[in-house]
Amino acid sequence: SRMCEWVSEEKVTERRNLFVCMKRDQDLDSIRLSSYRTACKLRFVQKRCNLHLLDIYNVIEAVRDAGLNAVELNAGISVTRLENLVTSLFNQLSKRLPTTHPINPRESTVLLVEFILAAVDCRLTVLSVKAMLATLCGGKLVDKLRYVFSQVSDSKGVLVLSKFDSFLREALKLPTALHEEPSFGYTHTVARSCFPQQKKVMLNMFLDIVAEPPECLVWLPVMHRMASVEHVYHPVACSFCRSNGMTGFRYRCLRCRGYQLCQNCFWRGKASGSHSNQHRMKEHSSWESPAKRFSRALSRSLGCASSREPPHPIYSQEPERTLNLSNIVGLDSPSRQDEEHKLIARYTSRLAETESTGVIPTRSINFDVNKQKRELIAQLECKNREISAEIKRLRAEYDAACQPSPEKGSTNPALLAELRQLRQRKDELEQRMSCLQESRRELMVQLEGLMKLLKAQAAGSSHASPARPSPATARNVGAGSPQAHMYLPQDSLAGVGGDVQEAFAQGRSPRRNLRNDLLVAADSITNTVSSLVKELHSGKELL
Repeated sequence: SRMCEWVSEEKVTERRNLFVCMKRDQDLDSIRLSSYRTACKLRFVQKRCNLHLLDIYNVIEAVRDAGLNAVELNAGISVTRLENLVTSLFNQLSKRLPTTHPINPRESTVLLVEFILAAVDCRLTVLSVKAMLATLCGGKLVDKLRYVFSQVSDSKGVLVLSKFDSFLREALKLPTALHEEPSFGYTHTVARSCFPQQKKVMLNMFLDIVAEPPECLVWLPVMHRMASVEHVYHPVACSFCRSNGMTGFRYRCLRCRGYQLCQNCFWRGKASGSHSNQHRMKEHSSWESPAKRFSRALSRSLGCASSREPPHPIYSQEPERTLNLSNIVGLDSPSRQDEEHKLIARYTSRLAETESTGVIPTRSINFDVNKQKRELIAQLECKNREISAEIKRLRAEYDAACQPSPEKGSTNPALLAELRQLRQRKDELEQRMSCLQESRRELMVQLEGLMKLLKAQAAGSSHASPARPSPATARNVGAGSPQAHMYLPQDSLAGVGGDVQEAFAQGRSPRRNLRNDLLVAADSITNTVSSLVKELHSGKELL
């Protein structure tokens, strides 16, 4: 078959599973009305492929990134290029969605590509891809129709019937793929029946499809209305299934008072009591309380109701000037070269006109100003490149200086001698540092012994009053007798702070000399250690 040339057997199975799931789980073929049945099937495909999360602007961006915006509509396109386009579409969607609502881009790509391949004929074209993506994506129907009109109209903003006929041929392949060809199949006269003959169809007339669609496209507005009321709740019970509340559309009989049906019962022709399927029904897409309906009817009867809004905005009849994006996609076409030649010829004629008349037009002044801005930008960019090159050169020199090679060091004896001296100086400073640290530890141990002697003397004076030794005697005793600190710990720095604070808390005059001596000794030790640390750091920096 024609599909065997494109897809493998595994992919065909996945496509068939999509159709089987729609027929088995949804039971959409039981819907009586063909327009609602087709809309429900396409809505199922749309949601199953996650196309309802995309709008027409996402499709336009993906088509432009794939380079298909500058390709003829009737040009063929390979399956690989189609897969790349759809993959890019869903990958970008996956990045935009929150982490709480993830999708599987690979699964969505496979399902959509297989559905498109099942719907097209033996030849896949750019128009078929654009038409099907524009029809199946979400978003506003007006925006989608505006995009379709830009593809099927000429440069003056007038509909080209042959292009519109080609679009209908591709778009109506969607209902055909869902077995709705008897109701919405393509015929050669379907394009002529959409709009009045002998009349130019402009954009606003084309957008009337929203309110009054032609018979071949009646399912398209129904699908969009169905999507808009999918979560609308009506707090009334269905007169047939007796369900407590309705979701989606609500249908009210205009003959049977108070008879209302949910969308599932109405679409499948359910009826009860005196109600008949031949009765006229009114479709409601929202819920209004009786009080609100009464106030609306009263304001309408008094002429206070606002005028009815048009079904779509009114746009200008002048066609929108599209940007030439051929340079963005990298296509060097002959038309682009012709445009450059025309632009050069226009500037030349302006210059000749200026020389002949002696009057500089305003547009020429603007051109000169723009030229000056471009020259200034070019100068700034040139300076920026020079500064960047200078920074790169300085960085390379710095890296080379910071990482000298062993060969260069071995060929410079003066540098080796200086390095040897610096290392020797570093070793000396480290030895001196260790000696000072040992001296500081011994002094702190002696200080701890003196503090304990002072405490013992203070305790003895509270019971008896012997002659107190002078501070000099106490100092000699603490320094001269090794037994005074024989049993003291070698590094008792943790308890020194409290003893010193208690010693300084004593306000007696005989101990002031001892406190001053201790302060002087501590300051001397601190200054010596600080100077040694500074010398050591300076030696390391020299290394």
